[in-house]
Amino acid sequence: MSACRFLRRALIPAVVSLLWAGAAMAQLASVEVTVSTADGLPVADVAVELANQATAFSATSAANAGGRARFAAVPAGPGYEVRVGGQALAAGIRLRANEARAVAVSLAPPEVQVTARRATTAVNTLNAEVSAGLRADALMALPVEARDLNRALVRLPNVVPSTGFFPEAPSISINGANGLFTQYLIDGLDNNENFLGGPKFPVSTGFVEDVTVLTSSYSVEYGRTGNGVVNVTSRSGSNDWQGELFYLTRPGQPLDSSSPFAGRDLSGNAVRDGFERQQVGIGGGGALVADRSFLYGNLEYTKDDKDNLLNSPDLGVVTTVPGTNESLLASLKLDHRLDDRWWLSFRANRGDVQVERQGGGLDGGVTFPSAGSRQERQSTLLTATALYDGDAFTAETGLGYYRFDWDYGRPLGGAGPQVTVQGPDTLPVAVLGNPGFVFDSLEETWQLKQKFTISQGMHQFRVGFDLLRADFRLAGGGNPAGNYTVRLSEEELLAVAGLGLGSALQPTDLTPFVTDADQIISYAVELRPASFGRHQNLTGLYVEDQMALTADLTVTAGLRWDYDSVSRAGGHGADTDNFAPRLAVNYRLTGDIAVRGGAGLFYDKLPYAVLSDALQQNTTSAAFQVQLGELVELGLLPADTNLERATFDGNLTVNPACTTYLECPTGADSPDLRDTTPSNERRILSPDGLENPYTWQFSLGSQWQVSDLIVASADLIYTRSHKQLRLRDLNAPPPFALRAPTADEEAELQALGDAAARAERAADLGLIQTIAQADALRPAGVPDGGARRIVVSETAGRAEYRALNLRLRKDQGIDWYGYQLSYTLAKLENDTDDINFQAANFNDFTVENGPSVNDRRHVISGIVFLYPGRDLTFSVAGLFQSGQPVNLIPDAGIFGTTDLNGDGSSFSDAYLGNSDRAPGVTRNSGRLDWASTVDLGLRWTPRVRGLAGSDARLEFSADVFNVFNANNESGFANAATQSNQIQVFGQPFVQRNAGAPRQYQFGARYLF
Repeated sequence: MSACRFLRRALIPAVVSLLWAGAAMAQLASVEVTVSTADGLPVADVAVELANQATAFSATSAANAGGRARFAAVPAGPGYEVRVGGQALAAGIRLRANEARAVAVSLAPPEVQVTARRATTAVNTLNAEVSAGLRADALMALPVEARDLNRALVRLPNVVPSTGFFPEAPSISINGANGLFTQYLIDGLDNNENFLGGPKFPVSTGFVEDVTVLTSSYSVEYGRTGNGVVNVTSRSGSNDWQGELFYLTRPGQPLDSSSPFAGRDLSGNAVRDGFERQQVGIGGGGALVADRSFLYGNLEYTKDDKDNLLNSPDLGVVTTVPGTNESLLASLKLDHRLDDRWWLSFRANRGDVQVERQGGGLDGGVTFPSAGSRQERQSTLLTATALYDGDAFTAETGLGYYRFDWDYGRPLGGAGPQVTVQGPDTLPVAVLGNPGFVFDSLEETWQLKQKFTISQGMHQFRVGFDLLRADFRLAGGGNPAGNYTVRLSEEELLAVAGLGLGSALQPTDLTPFVTDADQIISYAVELRPASFGRHQNLTGLYVEDQMALTADLTVTAGLRWDYDSVSRAGGHGADTDNFAPRLAVNYRLTGDIAVRGGAGLFYDKLPYAVLSDALQQNTTSAAFQVQLGELVELGLLPADTNLERATFDGNLTVNPACTTYLECPTGADSPDLRDTTPSNERRILSPDGLENPYTWQFSLGSQWQVSDLIVASADLIYTRSHKQLRLRDLNAPPPFALRAPTADEEAELQALGDAAARAERAADLGLIQTIAQADALRPAGVPDGGARRIVVSETAGRAEYRALNLRLRKDQGIDWYGYQLSYTLAKLENDTDDINFQAANFNDFTVENGPSVNDRRHVISGIVFLYPGRDLTFSVAGLFQSGQPVNLIPDAGIFGTTDLNGDGSSFSDAYLGNSDRAPGVTRNSGRLDWASTVDLGLRWTPRVRGLAGSDARLEFSADVFNVFNANNESGFANAATQSNQIQVFGQPFVQRNAGAPRQYQFGARYLF
């Protein structure tokens, strides 16, 4: 990248952000201190001080008539204490970003000496937020592979490893819902990859002070999700310089247990033989100017080594192809206090993640290195924030610039054609030259957040807005240089092998052997090799009043309004009535027990992919326009459909006539093929527009401070979601009447050895419908230049979730142990699981309601920390989950096919694996066995002499994952099409995937 380009894309936005920031620190919390006498009576008009010695923060507030002293804007972080009359009454308070924290202190008579009570664990007496989190010390003590933050989050209630619908899909699910709709934040500012979902920047654990997952009844300040929020509080420097230097390794074989199933790397892609990981990093910070300017930075590099097998005996090539994954994550944060009222903060995050597909395959493949590719995910986050804190008024502003470049298949061998070489038996013996597709997405985003907080009597008002604009460009589709399939004779294959090029074979090396047009079996090329895209504007406005009605009763009422420009789609207007009221009630029964409840409406944003897919897979061909006109006449499209808005010249792979190897026509040579090429599936932009999905959330629960170190909680959660995304085929025939074969019919079909013969006979018996039969019933037909399936996104799905959470937590204190235990009893049913979800039988969604793909009825999570010696920490982390659902598909051994209704394959089949279900079987009606995983971690941290005689520590660590080597069929992050959640009805269970076997990880850290 040139210097000028770097300045334009990175440094200039950062400088602009700093100059703009005029009032707010996004990494802020609010604290309310309740002061009472020893017998529980509120104490008014006493001065309460909240202080942090490490950052020289100090603020004073007078307790009101209810004994409440409010601090509306406090920088998040550890080390706070509450003082009254110069005496510390509560200490060890840690604050996360956007947290509303309640602290209760009791005044003793003057003659009684009081020791500060630890407040690291506290009852929430302010709102109904249902949340759980992990602090930095717990994250470091946990056995977590590669210090990966998402792998630690599954230890929290309502969070489970996710079955996604592409390898890189978010690896966690909250409340059993699709991970694409989770909101990811850093210090309260956006960290979402808005094309599909998931985090833009994979936050390094070394840069995390606290991570919290909000699952229900959270404030109107949080929007754009009806699911859950993952909020990371980043680390800040303090007056004491401190940091770490670490090395971590996963040596792999022979220490790791063997498994017949492939594992997954950190990106979600399959890996197997030769896998090992090396990871190094450094982080640290302190005061640039004591009590005023603080710096913290973190840098981590990870490298995975992995082997594939290239197995092409016809060309004399059987060899190991090595590959690597690399990740470089850098973070920097600067906090500066101008005076007692103004704070400024700047944060920069840069991520460069590269996943190599080097050729070959896990168990052998014919893809040569020249056709290998590399997935690149490059993220940049630059934020500037500031805070003004007045006596009863605070103003918070945050400005962010974010950039995310996702090149899914950058060719390792450079641009050029792809060539699939077949032998005389038509089986492929080599794939050369290019990965054969293009997907390069660029997102550039600006965000502005503003919040005002006003304290007046028993009221604390919050008013704010959140504006976000994301601009997208996508270069996608087929290969602009063309994809060839050629067939060689045995003699020609021997001649190619005789060149002695081995795995270095290239498409041009075949030129002397492909001299006849008959050898070119097929040729396909992208008709429109261009990048295109639109923008997404997201606006959120909110107002909230937190009312301290009595000393023990707090009621919070709020209203939020959201706007999402993607909802316009191909319609006349966007969805503008997204008003979301929310109410929370918290009542303190005693000083240690609080009851809380919440109800509210929460709107989802729409993933930009809904719009992008409708552009990319669209067409303006004349035949397609005629088809749409017929659908309008039939009432299957609105009468006022604007075809110009609904259609677009998207990507299209065409097949020009080709007679000369590597010299076939390009897409530019064949523009007329758009009007003559039939497509299996095309999409349109919804002429009705889209509505933003929404969820009603209800919660009721209680917290009990059992002791200074132990807190227990119980929460009931109920959610009902509406207007969920799914796909509808506008050109679908009526649903086909499925039926199971009789015993005689089944025996007759199984006696036929050939699948085609079985399918033909099954069609004669009326058990299946062929594609031709289905096409004859399609309302707009299937003309040349048109499409068999005419697909549109709709917002019409629904979901219902019920859960009971039980949680018990004990901090270490001066004891030798601590723990976090949770149990969740839950049930999620829906009639759509993803933005590409389709009904199994031609839009018949009435039979689709069933368990979500991520539904678990029981989840038990336990973490125990043992401190048997001053320098020794032993951790045990167990996760026990009931089995995930199984979708039962037809037996091709009976029907000759799994396509019973003749709808043909679709774009989403490759991601969801949503083939037809067996007759008489409901969706996701089976269940896999329980999954159980126990991980162990050991940390030995002796003290050593540091620089300049300072105290320092060396930490040696050893982690064992899945110590009992359990064979888990579910309960781990994976892709739906690779999972065990698709099985053949009536056949024995076939395992095609498993959780990771027993694995080892070792590390060393220098702590200063």
